[in-house]
Amino acid sequence: MNSAIELLAPRYDIAWYPWAVQYFFMIALSYASLWLAAPALVFGKSRWLPTARLALLACLTTTLVAPVALLADLHQPLRFWHFYAYANGHSWMSVGSLILPLYVVAVIVLTWLAWRPALQANRQAPGLSGFIARWASLGASPTPRALPVVVGLVALALSTGIMLYTGAEVAIVKARPLWHTVWLPPMFVATGFIAAAGLLLVLNRASGLRDASVVGQLLWVMLVACLAAGLVAGSWFLDGINAHVGSVAAALESVRGSPEWRRTAQWGALTGVLLFGAVLFLLTRPAARRPALYAWAWLLGLVALHVGWMFRWVVLMDVQTVARHSAGFHHYGIPAGSSGVLGIVGTFGLWLAALMLIELFVPWRQACQGGRADDVSPTPASGSSPDSSHDHAPEGAPHHG
Repeated sequence: MNSAIELLAPRYDIAWYPWAVQYFFMIALSYASLWLAAPALVFGKSRWLPTARLALLACLTTTLVAPVALLADLHQPLRFWHFYAYANGHSWMSVGSLILPLYVVAVIVLTWLAWRPALQANRQAPGLSGFIARWASLGASPTPRALPVVVGLVALALSTGIMLYTGAEVAIVKARPLWHTVWLPPMFVATGFIAAAGLLLVLNRASGLRDASVVGQLLWVMLVACLAAGLVAGSWFLDGINAHVGSVAAALESVRGSPEWRRTAQWGALTGVLLFGAVLFLLTRPAARRPALYAWAWLLGLVALHVGWMFRWVVLMDVQTVARHSAGFHHYGIPAGSSGVLGIVGTFGLWLAALMLIELFVPWRQACQGGRADDVSPTPASGSSPDSSHDHAPEGAPHHG
């Protein structure tokens, strides 16, 4: 007697929505921008100051917006207090709930310390900008130069915790072989630096600074980050094809028969190679031709932002379409509401609003490593650089007054 047994596997809804992509993207921009601001604002490298000013602006705005996306991804934002009422030292999410608030506070304090001398110099400005400068500067006493260093070092230490927990909370999931790999956290960091350098290239153009020395520094950062991402991706792939067991081998096997995943891998490899080649091309041009070519570097910045965001979309969203309890793949269609397109657009809109408010009322172009208001110069700090372009926008109190 023959009999057949049918096994039915239920299809579960995805656990993480596009809000998670927005959080992972924004927080990566935040910690990478912080590290790009550190050479000048923490370690006193004056030649890095123009880049640091842009990086600090990007760091603060993304730091403010990232937790909003994270709360939205909880589905019930008011339940965030559960992380503190029921703390679990074995959960990376629980550990992250302790690190993230401290990191946000450290970034805000570091930004205030860096902007305070410029705010003090703007105290006599008329209108709302002067009122905000008088209120936010908290007096006219000088800012100790050691204080931004101490706060900056604390922020950098906390940012390493952010890097670790955001990567580990995904890589720890054994049920998803495409997540469960030691190569995922460093890939998050490498693509985060690629995207952060791209964002600063765009801001350098959009803000009117158009500093060629900033472009050169950011292109070098992007080159190194692309190389690191390529090494991590290559190591992951070699680990999978040379092993018959393990999470990487299981990950490759789970998507082996999918043409969509094959196209995704081809897209990722091609985009990375083209971006690396374009950056290398710009950096190896003769010095006389660089200013003209650097004027178009913001386009590479857009590509870099695309790489950073799409990598997180593929990892966090596309991986969830791979069936765990049955063969094949599940289809995911992005909804139009707050859990889909509206949430994605809204997050970027919130970041843009924060950026515009700071542009209107805060003289961020004069950020420095502490000091007095008298030390703030109304001329661009990078204006004397021989590599700088000649079309800087004016900065400081005259710009915002």
